[in-house]
Amino acid sequence: QVQLVESGGGLVQAGGSLRLSCAASGRTSDKYDMGWFRQAPAKEREFVASINWNGRSTSFLNSVKDRFTISRDNAKNTVHLQMNSLKAEDTAVYYCAVGDVPWRVAAPTTATSFKYWGQGTQVTVSS
Repeated sequence: QVQLVESGGGLVQAGGSLRLSCAASGRTSDKYDMGWFRQAPAKEREFVASINWNGRSTSFLNSVKDRFTISRDNAKNTVHLQMNSLKAEDTAVYYCAVGDVPWRVAAPTTATSFKYWGQGTQVTVSS
């Protein structure tokens, strides 16, 4: 079993930045994809970004790919989401996720590719 704990959410003005972090425990995640999803009020959960096991492949939601970056530290079992130039429409609960298929070449973009999920951290962008 894998436990995921997100941190770094909060309230920020439009145009500002936040850095989300996710720490995994219970099993090393260095062989598996890690990703971020978000869910805004009254909307379905959507993919935001992902990174494959060795960091050589990343995927992004089109609306964030020029503003967000994703990175991982396998020695620390952590994944980070750097969010710059935040917009009001980025407001959502952000969830960290870890996959269970090892050694993927391409970072996946679907929720079904991830097995373990965190509890989420709120990001609120004021306009």
